[in-house]
Amino acid sequence: MGKKSRVKTQKSGTGATATVSPKEMLNLISELLQKCSSPPPGPGKEWEEYVQIRSLVEKIRKKQKGLSIVFDGKRDDYFPELIKWATENGASTEGFEIANFEEEGFGLKATREIKAEELFLWVPRKLLMTVESAKNSVLGSLYSQDRILQAMGNITLAFHLLCERANPNSFWLPYIQTLPSEYDTPLYFEEDEVQYLQSTQAIHDVFSQYKNTARQYAYFYKVIQVEGTKKGTVQLNSIAPEGVIPLCFRCMNPLIVWNSAFLCILFNFCRWAVSSVMTRQNQIPTEDGSRVTLALIPLWDMCNHTNGLITTGYNLEDDRCECVALQDFKAGEQIYIFYGTRSNAEFVIHSGFFFDNNSHDRVKIKLGVSKSDRLYAMKAEVLARAGIPTSSVFALHATEPAISAQLLAFLRVFCMSEEELKEHLIGEHAIDKIFTLGNSEFPVSWDNEVKLWTFLEARASLLLKTYKTTVEGDKSFLETHDLTPHAVMAIKLRLGEKEILEKAVKSAAASREYYTKQMADGAPLPKYEESNIALLENTVADSRLPIVLRNLEDVEEQGDLKIDEAIDAEVTENGFVNSENSLFNGTKSESENLNKEKSNRGTEAAKESSSESNDEVKE
Repeated sequence: MGKKSRVKTQKSGTGATATVSPKEMLNLISELLQKCSSPPPGPGKEWEEYVQIRSLVEKIRKKQKGLSIVFDGKRDDYFPELIKWATENGASTEGFEIANFEEEGFGLKATREIKAEELFLWVPRKLLMTVESAKNSVLGSLYSQDRILQAMGNITLAFHLLCERANPNSFWLPYIQTLPSEYDTPLYFEEDEVQYLQSTQAIHDVFSQYKNTARQYAYFYKVIQVEGTKKGTVQLNSIAPEGVIPLCFRCMNPLIVWNSAFLCILFNFCRWAVSSVMTRQNQIPTEDGSRVTLALIPLWDMCNHTNGLITTGYNLEDDRCECVALQDFKAGEQIYIFYGTRSNAEFVIHSGFFFDNNSHDRVKIKLGVSKSDRLYAMKAEVLARAGIPTSSVFALHATEPAISAQLLAFLRVFCMSEEELKEHLIGEHAIDKIFTLGNSEFPVSWDNEVKLWTFLEARASLLLKTYKTTVEGDKSFLETHDLTPHAVMAIKLRLGEKEILEKAVKSAAASREYYTKQMADGAPLPKYEESNIALLENTVADSRLPIVLRNLEDVEEQGDLKIDEAIDAEVTENGFVNSENSLFNGTKSESENLNKEKSNRGTEAAKESSSESNDEVKE
């Protein structure tokens, strides 16, 4: 059995900080806030900014050294209490147990045979930590006054988690005690471990994640410390009231009282709360089903990921999260769920793990039609009719097919001649031609196919040149060096990106050669027939809808290119990769949208790595 729930505060025995005045700490916090609120650095300056921000954070952490709130015992000591609490409050807890799976960590293990599509786990709303429960908690008064909390549910959940962790009588304490004490997100990487991510597409999001987390920490530190003091609602350098965890150090005030609850203002706890939410948050419908809200789902979030389909939904009638088995599970086997179509970059940044054999792994490729292109207006119109922006982020996939229907359609339009553009804009068959743009079985022309595959081959080759190491070099490095788990994760990520790009180069070269031969042989072009059902298949991708019916998310435009410019361009380091479009924590999210089903299973609730936006890379 787990030990009795008890929170204790402690001051480390060695290396404890000397006295630090509140003024000195606020000066550091102000400097950090100013640095994190500065405009984005110029090209090549992101690492320098990251190191500067990290240096300020480390100064703050050093001054807060030795101050913490810890639970007695180990994490797994509290699993029996989690199961008991969940059972008493209406969750299903039969047929599985929590077990340690070594490299994968803790997960759910079947204690009986579970059949595919069997409903084996449900968790009622009362057990969930949500934005709504935060509003009705001790955090409510701060929420009602602060626009950032009102606008960003993930921040609200993080503060909700901190408030409840500090309360020894919290309803959610049996859940909070079982959360990891640390995570493997890049927020926990050492500086030299982050170095291994240099030149990868993930590095910009890693920088943004760290910068935004530090900014939000500094902002709320000042709001709570300074504004709270002005309003007389914050007790500084005093022993907490009866029933609230006491903590009084002369050095500084690491915890404050806000409406009779402590909020941690230690960076380490801010980082912990942010990572807890980032790795676990999900979208669920509100009680009336009119909109979605963010939630932490106890017990269910113990499940680890594998390839498959989303099998979790929300039953509005019974007001509970429900999960059916992804496949048959025998007694003793780990029960997996599918988190969603995430790339390994998204897994590393937002979930803190690298998933080998990820069938949805991909790298981003940004493409745009240059406004200086003589045919820009015609290309823009054809793309608009197909539902594709003139500048967007696409993906090169690890599995076949390497490119999506949307990317194929964009490349075809991008490489069209004036005459080909006219054929897609004028005449009775123009709409038919629009519908077949994303179908690999109906080329625009052999020349167009040769041009688009030549372009893609060159673009992927340019992206490969931005990396400082080779595929062979990374493989050898992994085999011959004793690396930390974070370093291994980082190197695997950059290796995976390069393997996808190398595959794209080979695939594009093969296609270029094939269509060059077709053109040389004078092979007839396949003709579209109205009865041909392949029109709706978009066979080059996993999509089964006409491309004109599928929307691409608008993204921040990059420098647009002409074909010749792209092929001949000199690429600077980190060229043609991420731009910033960050939410809190730098989360450029890939949210699995909630799908209403005909049954009462209201909404698919895939594990959200990030939070409240649509897929950044469209497939």
